[in-house]
Amino acid sequence: MSESPVRPEDTALLERAVELGRLGWGQVHPNPLVGCVIVKDGETVAEGYHAALGGPHAEVAALELATIRAEGATVYVSLEPCSHQGRTPPCTGALVDAGVRRVVFGASEPSSLAGGGAAVLREAGVEVLGPVFSERRGRAENPAHFHVARNETPHVAVKLAMSLDGRIAARPGEQTRVTGEEAHRESHRLRTGFDAIMVGAGTIRADDPRLTPRLVPPGRELPRRIVLDAEGTVPSDAALFEDHKSAPVHVFVSADVSESALERLEAAGAHVHPVPGSGAGLDLDAVLGVCWELGMRSVLCEGGARLAGSLLRERLAQRLYLFVAPVTFGAEGVAAFLGDASGLGWDDFEPAFEPELFGRDTLIVLDRQEGG
Repeated sequence: MSESPVRPEDTALLERAVELGRLGWGQVHPNPLVGCVIVKDGETVAEGYHAALGGPHAEVAALELATIRAEGATVYVSLEPCSHQGRTPPCTGALVDAGVRRVVFGASEPSSLAGGGAAVLREAGVEVLGPVFSERRGRAENPAHFHVARNETPHVAVKLAMSLDGRIAARPGEQTRVTGEEAHRESHRLRTGFDAIMVGAGTIRADDPRLTPRLVPPGRELPRRIVLDAEGTVPSDAALFEDHKSAPVHVFVSADVSESALERLEAAGAHVHPVPGSGAGLDLDAVLGVCWELGMRSVLCEGGARLAGSLLRERLAQRLYLFVAPVTFGAEGVAAFLGDASGLGWDDFEPAFEPELFGRDTLIVLDRQEGG
């Protein structure tokens, strides 16, 4: 069966599937965001998306709404239908059983376990068109899913709010609200899609953040909070310890930190992890290795400048969320990226999406390209 060319309506309906898939943010990780549209005789008869971890995948959700109208229909899905038995049965089987005529998918499934759905459908006599999207586009929509499929390390994203002159605070050690309420709310929404939020001890001392997504509807679970504190000096009364039972706190310290510091942090409610040191801080590879062992597949780093710079220099950050506010702080402000800027590897990054406005602030999302 020869593969038909991509038509404008195919592209438009795949973009609609992508929009639907994004509705699952915060509810389905570590599963990918996936949306589905079913069309018959030029009419959309059903739409669906993966809405909850362990719940129906996008294709099944749409098929349940389409019922008998799915027979002979074309199915548009943003990610190649899965072909394995996981938390739910394979979507390929559901599509074949429903009698669909054609499947158009956006990105190829990167996992060797779940991949191969297109071949299964073709063998069953279903016309298949895809992948329509490039791998770069697929990774942009599901960066953690693509990263974890090929690496035994967590996907790391760095989020920074900065002024037009590249400052993240008005003065060292001073708590500074850089962006407006709309951007602040979006940063909380981003938190819901990650397994953990990471900061350095300096951020805890300067801002005393809770690192929870308080401003938006909750995700499927509260992200864990990670603090890198080589000397074990995070205050016991820091705000993030107040809800440590519902949102665990993991404090990474130097392997030679004192026993009394370990006991104090554990008494405050922290899970303490001694790791080797590296220069003036901690070995970030060792930190991320422990995170992986603890089941954290995605980590959002929210500060500060030193930690963000280290993750970039060591090629450990795969995505950047940069909120740029129309303000300036001048020479006294804290630079977003400390040290030698030439070693940050900016040539490795490309825009993942078009810049987006949140109030007066602009969100720029950059992804590290494969091989960078």
